[in-house]
Amino acid sequence: MIRTNDHFHGLRAITKYHSKLLALVLSLLPMGSLWAAEQDIKNRGEYLAHLGDCVACHSAPNGRKFTGGLPFATPFGVLYSTNITSDKETGIGHYSYEDFYDAMHLGKSPKGNLYPAMPYTSYHLLTDEDTKALYEYFMNTTPIKQKNKPNDVSFPFNIRFGLKAWNAISHEDGQFQSQSNKSDAWNRGKYIVDALGHCGECHTPRTNTFAMNPQQYFQGAVIEGYEASNITPEELNRQNWTHDDLATLFRTGYSRKGTVFAGMYPVVYHSFSYLTEEDMRSVSTYLLDNDADITEKPLTFKGHDKQHPGYKLYMGYCAGCHGQDGEGKPNVSPAMMGNATLDRASPYNAIAVLLKGVPSQHYSIASGFYKMPGYEKTLTTEEIRTLTEYLRSTFTEQTKKVSVKDVQQVREGFDALPAH
Repeated sequence: MIRTNDHFHGLRAITKYHSKLLALVLSLLPMGSLWAAEQDIKNRGEYLAHLGDCVACHSAPNGRKFTGGLPFATPFGVLYSTNITSDKETGIGHYSYEDFYDAMHLGKSPKGNLYPAMPYTSYHLLTDEDTKALYEYFMNTTPIKQKNKPNDVSFPFNIRFGLKAWNAISHEDGQFQSQSNKSDAWNRGKYIVDALGHCGECHTPRTNTFAMNPQQYFQGAVIEGYEASNITPEELNRQNWTHDDLATLFRTGYSRKGTVFAGMYPVVYHSFSYLTEEDMRSVSTYLLDNDADITEKPLTFKGHDKQHPGYKLYMGYCAGCHGQDGEGKPNVSPAMMGNATLDRASPYNAIAVLLKGVPSQHYSIASGFYKMPGYEKTLTTEEIRTLTEYLRSTFTEQTKKVSVKDVQQVREGFDALPAH
């Protein structure tokens, strides 16, 4: 007679050919329920890792998944993300659950304090259940031996002991608390956005100590030369974002309000595009602060003012891709009509995109956009100013004039970024 344990190990030998059959058979064996529970928590951890944007931050361009090396430009120098594979020498495979919890919630690793570029200041909101699921997932990732790249941070910020004082002033651990006057969907969305998505880390201005300013939550901040947009409900509703607009943007990187670029591209590609339908609706419910459907309004196009000096610039540099009337072209370029990058109080990002352009972006075989060239060496500061002002006055309701100083500020922001 074949013993149960022998039967169990024999079945494991055929997993690469019959994994689905194996799962079914194992579920019928005495150890099946334990195996199924372990798989469930690992699968949950993988989903949470997607929502936490772990791949985007811990994978260098053309690098292997989770092996780190992605540079982050800060006012103090360049930080590099670390190897978080299960390798016990160069990754986090030697972490106990307590080590992992401390890193995620307190910013403490076995080797010392972590820089808050690792967003433990948001991850601390994670529940114990989700923290454990993430731990199980990462302990079962493929171990890849790759040493971490040393940071290039100036003195005295390269002394990690000082982070203890920063944490004492700027960080307090505490799990997510639901708001009883809001719906379950709204609370779920807040949990995803504030904890896992750590959206406030980029979209919130910083205080003098470089902590997130709770008084300006989600009001936008400049990150590596671009402005992470104001994503408060007031601003999103003013621009007439709908639940479908946000779902389309987070699923494909593009909506009728425009496309993501800069740091939001990898966030959508590696993270928010994995949201389930239910979680996607929860996220939009929280961001819009509205459970109900929202009526879509026509996109703005006021007609061309052929007497404006920006008209010739638009026809010469923009219309070929974005359309004569700013209607855009599928899989070529986004529309200008009602474009959210243009329709903002600040012209910062509109100027930044004109100066630096946007790399080609692809989400699937059927969805993507061509590269937009930058015009920092082609157009003068005055021409950039004129074109930005024309785009905003033609395709949005923004009436504020754009100044030469606005353009110079964006140029200086890019020039101040540390080399890496």
